[in-house]
Amino acid sequence: MATLCRPEVAVPEYIVTREDTLRLAERLHAGKPQLNLALRLITNTGVQKRHIVQPLERTLEHPGFETRNRIYEREAKRRVPPVVRQALAHAELTARDIDAIIFVSCTGFMMPSMTAYLVNSMGFRHDTRQIPMAQLGCAAGAAAISRAHDFCEAHPGANVLIAACEFCSLCYQPTDDDIGSLLSDGLFGDAVGAVVVRGSGGTGIRLERNAAYLIPDTEEWISYAVKNTGFHFQLDKRVPGTMKPLAPVLRQLVARHGWNVGNLDFYIIHAGGPRILNDLCRFLEVPQEAFRYSRATLTEYGNIASVVVLDSLGRMFAENQVSEGAKGLIAGFGPGITAEMAVGSWVTGRGQTRDSARSAAVA
Repeated sequence: MATLCRPEVAVPEYIVTREDTLRLAERLHAGKPQLNLALRLITNTGVQKRHIVQPLERTLEHPGFETRNRIYEREAKRRVPPVVRQALAHAELTARDIDAIIFVSCTGFMMPSMTAYLVNSMGFRHDTRQIPMAQLGCAAGAAAISRAHDFCEAHPGANVLIAACEFCSLCYQPTDDDIGSLLSDGLFGDAVGAVVVRGSGGTGIRLERNAAYLIPDTEEWISYAVKNTGFHFQLDKRVPGTMKPLAPVLRQLVARHGWNVGNLDFYIIHAGGPRILNDLCRFLEVPQEAFRYSRATLTEYGNIASVVVLDSLGRMFAENQVSEGAKGLIAGFGPGITAEMAVGSWVTGRGQTRDSARSAAVA
């Protein structure tokens, strides 16, 4: 079965603290009737700091969508390859061992995709499958894990690289001052990440089952308005309540696998915000501590969109407290409203290159 290995995540060097955000909101939106509510919501996110790809004053400028997208491409090409190299090392594989690359991002646009750049610049085989995913938002990290699992099931022994790149700060819109926009200005951060799903061997989560679910008639609850100035994030006030209909879906997935969702050993959950995490804990009947990896990501980096599940997973690896056979759940939520989910067990396996795996199969 496919194994989700240790990820690598990196954040940019420029830091915005919660205090910075509150001061900026007060300065830039002074006198607006929604300001006090926005300040309370930003304070209640639990985000202590975020990382961004440009200095704060430059981020606050809007040089135009074309310039911003050039910055996105430049920074992606600079920052993604190092995490890819480290993710390959964690998986004890080389670029030549990879059969497919899934690239996820919702904060910039490139065509050809970043996958083509990685193939041409990092030594991947030129028959590597390219699977770019651009419109699942925060759900894309979990979706990529599930699609990698599907690929490995369809192609036994194959290995899949997942790379995620989110520069949410490049979507900042100075003129947007509705509550959803002001909250997002204090919630989202920038990050890149990568992880390998091995078709055989490796240490990590053995992926065993996945599923997806879309809440009917909620397409407009999380969305982009695409304008001359770029992507304008739109967030409906009903989004925080979506864990009530989604919790039963998670419960059913785990039950179909013969497990109890309230009695798993680990949970890797997208950290969209504290209410999302608190509500899901309550509906699944698990203690708040169960989501500690996701809470740490939210506190230290903010909502880093598709990279959240990779960072939360990396924190679990770093804690080094998971036992062989431990059972767990991975879940991400995003536009749609979409839930992407997977369940799996912890395995400790020795590294195998493609050649050694094939030799073992022949023997």
